[in-house]
Amino acid sequence: MSRDPEAWARLGRALRESRERQGLSQAELATRADVSTKSVQDAEAGKVPKSRMPYTLARIAAALGWPAGAVDSVLDGGEPPGGWQNVRVEIEEDQVGSIIANAMVRATENTTSAEIRNATKIALDELRRRGYLRETNATQPNG
Repeated sequence: MSRDPEAWARLGRALRESRERQGLSQAELATRADVSTKSVQDAEAGKVPKSRMPYTLARIAAALGWPAGAVDSVLDGGEPPGGWQNVRVEIEEDQVGSIIANAMVRATENTTSAEIRNATKIALDELRRRGYLRETNATQPNG
């Protein structure tokens, strides 16, 4: 079983997206899976289990229509059943830019602020090109 927090966070996002795509509340999914609402909340939060795989995960996945083995597949980096169809931008582009710039400042020495701004712009452009960020009024060319 993976203990990687990023893998568990990814699984949580996939479970939440699948539930939302089906129009279910956490309580409705819990009832359908015959587990507690807290189990659904923990799963969607990407909570890393302390010891072994929670039995509730298989029930939650089955209630969402996921095939057997899908939880392990997602934890191993595979696509969730149905793919990532409703990925939402949960952070503003300027916040992403600030995070990237701050990380670059911490990771580099003897780099000018202009060079960091340019590298940040390149990173934001790449995220936008891949569809992770939407164009905003601030980033759209003046017409």
